[in-house]
Amino acid sequence: MFETPEIMQRAAAFARYAADRQTTIAGNIANADTPGYRGRDLPEFDPDAGQMPLRRTRAEHFGASSIEPREAETRAQPDSLSPNGNAVSLEDEMIAAVSARRQHEVALAIYGNALSMMRSALGRG
Repeated sequence: MFETPEIMQRAAAFARYAADRQTTIAGNIANADTPGYRGRDLPEFDPDAGQMPLRRTRAEHFGASSIEPREAETRAQPDSLSPNGNAVSLEDEMIAAVSARRQHEVALAIYGNALSMMRSALGRG
């Protein structure tokens, strides 16, 4: 009876995806000078991929569980490598970071609008 509406579940999954993508991009930026490092990114968001198995991360988490992180894929190797064999372009990473931020903002806007509609429907908005 008190299930979360599907639109809110999908918006939350999209927000988690954007957060995971931001973490991956931050790792790329942190390794921009690591010899031989190849940039990584997450595959495109799949709303049905939110049905991931849950796992317990600590024994103290009695009933709580967390979603396993998505696997990042190595990006296609760019045409130019740095002298140390690194394939991370800071310009490309900054563009990807802006894209991930925009995805996160969209997910939060969808979630907020759905919540506002629910409040209005209940006469509390």
